[in-house]
Amino acid sequence: MTAPKTLTQNKKLYHDLNLQIIFCVTLIAIMGVASLTPVFPKVIEVFHISSQAVGFLITVFTLPGVILTPIFGVLADRWGRKKILVPSLFLFALAGSACALVRDFQVLLILRFFQGVGAASLGSLNVTIIGDLYSGKARGSAMGYNASVLSLGTGSYPAIGGALAMFSWHFPFLLPLLAIPVGLLVLLRLKNPEPKSRQLLSEYLRQVWRSISLQVICLLAASTITFIILYGSYLTYYPLLINQSFGGSSLIIGLIMSIMSITTAIASAQLTRLIQMLSERSLIKISFLLYGLALLIIPFVPNIWLLLIPSVIFGIAHGINLPSIQTLLAGLATVEHRAAFMSVNGMVLRLGQTLGPILIGLFYTFGGLHCAFYGGAMIAVGMFVATTIIMK
Repeated sequence: MTAPKTLTQNKKLYHDLNLQIIFCVTLIAIMGVASLTPVFPKVIEVFHISSQAVGFLITVFTLPGVILTPIFGVLADRWGRKKILVPSLFLFALAGSACALVRDFQVLLILRFFQGVGAASLGSLNVTIIGDLYSGKARGSAMGYNASVLSLGTGSYPAIGGALAMFSWHFPFLLPLLAIPVGLLVLLRLKNPEPKSRQLLSEYLRQVWRSISLQVICLLAASTITFIILYGSYLTYYPLLINQSFGGSSLIIGLIMSIMSITTAIASAQLTRLIQMLSERSLIKISFLLYGLALLIIPFVPNIWLLLIPSVIFGIAHGINLPSIQTLLAGLATVEHRAAFMSVNGMVLRLGQTLGPILIGLFYTFGGLHCAFYGGAMIAVGMFVATTIIMK
């Protein structure tokens, strides 16, 4: 197994072909939802379904990940990364592109489910392989670049999907075909170390369990809280505030919220410089303070364009939070157990996505729209206190 690269061995990590291939995997991993939401109105029209029913296209896609992500993580530690990643990419491509050919909504949901099975491992194995390939400051830098690519993809896919949908509703469903050349790149050109453990499964599971320290639990909790805030206060109730308080159109809402993705990408790309001055633990603590600050500002903003200020602050917080958590988790696990660690993190991310609208919705129900942001800020500050106590 080759030694992980350090920052001194390779100062321009983004020129590394291995990392560029991982960027491609990351872009595939986030394609399944972001590129399709603009085509939902046409899907409703073509299949004669309700607005509520079209949401199942997301639910059946994300559900397999909650169950299968940790299983695939264990298998990747036992069998090797490529033996899970390559078939997953091919399944994602075939099931996803087949959606463009169907004329029955039930069949469409079945295909989306299998596409979700293919997607289940992608968002955790990409960062697992980064942890395998790099060490020290280089690992944090690579995680930052990957988070930047993720944010750019998240911001770009809706526009790409919307542009394709202008020609036909089928076309956005053909984008998953791009996973086939990515799978071939992984198979033929990715040079990554593979775990060499031959221990029994029972012993492997015992070692993984013994590796779960209080710090690991804190990091997993931080991941969950991050996505509760993101999917609850920001993605669910921020658009409502822009519309109800300022009369913002869908275009204005999209422009204001896209600033967060752009800022996240910029902040993540600067992680190389930031970790020269501050540790990942410090960056995580700072990020939760920034989350809280951004959410507290939102209810007091008097002008719609001043909402760009909390959007930028929120984007900076997210840009330093996610890659820092991933870097620490990757460093706390050995190569033989790393996929399990990162896949559990992927599972709790999905848990946060699910709980966010529900939990923040309780604040909204009892206190109105502004409480959706106060509640999120309170949760962020609580996580800051927890990380300060535990992550010394």
